[in-house]
Amino acid sequence: MDFLLTEEQEILKNSIRKFAENEIQPLIKESDKLGKWPEILTQKLGDMGLLGIVIPTEYSGAGYTNCDYVIILEEISKVDPSVGLVVAAHNSLCSNHLNLFASEEQKSKYLVRLATGETLGAWGLTEAGAGSDAASLITKAVKDGNHWILNGSKLFITNGSLAEIHVVLAITNPEDKRNGISAFILEKGMDGFKVGKKEDKLGIRSADTSELIFEDVKVPAENMIGEEGKGYRQAMAVLDGGRVSIAGFSLGIAAGALESALKYSKERVQFDQPIAKFQAIQWMLADGFTELDAARLLTYRAAFLEDQGKKIPKESAMAKLFASELAVKSSSMAVQIHGGYGFTKDYPVEKFYRDSKLATIGEGTSEVQRWIIAQKVLSEY
Repeated sequence: MDFLLTEEQEILKNSIRKFAENEIQPLIKESDKLGKWPEILTQKLGDMGLLGIVIPTEYSGAGYTNCDYVIILEEISKVDPSVGLVVAAHNSLCSNHLNLFASEEQKSKYLVRLATGETLGAWGLTEAGAGSDAASLITKAVKDGNHWILNGSKLFITNGSLAEIHVVLAITNPEDKRNGISAFILEKGMDGFKVGKKEDKLGIRSADTSELIFEDVKVPAENMIGEEGKGYRQAMAVLDGGRVSIAGFSLGIAAGALESALKYSKERVQFDQPIAKFQAIQWMLADGFTELDAARLLTYRAAFLEDQGKKIPKESAMAKLFASELAVKSSSMAVQIHGGYGFTKDYPVEKFYRDSKLATIGEGTSEVQRWIIAQKVLSEY
């Protein structure tokens, strides 16, 4: 058992930190204010290998491990969680679904485009009536010769209006919820496939979140991923890994908020001394950094087991639950330490505060994570 990063991982960590500070930091205020993705970043992320993180090198990916992936997401999200979420959704959901379950022909056709930064990818599962109850889809696909005809809509899709490649889940057998869902590859520009409402959000504002609408979209039969009826099982496996990525994203928010609070507490003078000298502030920081290390250990454990090819529903849920709730707690505490200044846009903690809440909702709410953990614990002991 080794708790140290390798030399290569230390180099990776430093390179991502510099990239985030140099290429992402200058864009934050404007993109957050406008609620618009800075498209110049897409190719830069691709050039850094950050849009093909766990994709094998034979498909132009970087071939990093899942532990490397956590390092990357923490360093990016420590600077801007919006970019962290875009990277996580692109890699863990769209690209990884293809990586795990697509045919060789599909991988060759789509993964290279995704990994190199030619385009962002999106993953369509959530609907207005199918959130935590992911099997309650109403988007349908009906076989018509060598095609499937899709009708329905998806909601809250990260990269929805930007992506050219979408993995979409739809009902192909209405008689069987879980075993009647299949996955399809859709491309932007297909007849009847359009983007609906773009969400104006509380936080994570520059990450595109949009509705997708399907009106008699004609999808070639060869664009089905894997076997008919296997889509729900595929999605659950994809979400196991996705929760590790959201845990890494949450680590970045918590770390960014805590480091900002620590810095401010050393600079802010009250009653003739820095507020860091007061026990009330010291105990906040002590608890925050202790819990941050605990969240890292849970997250790296889940990533390590994933790298070993293990099934990780409990471990990924534990990591995601603890890290996401810590992100909210730490960013709230950081605002408190900043006092009135923490409520202004002059300091980064107000954005961490707004951005953090999504971590406890996206890719399975905290309540869903607790249910998953409870079911595993009840069956194991």
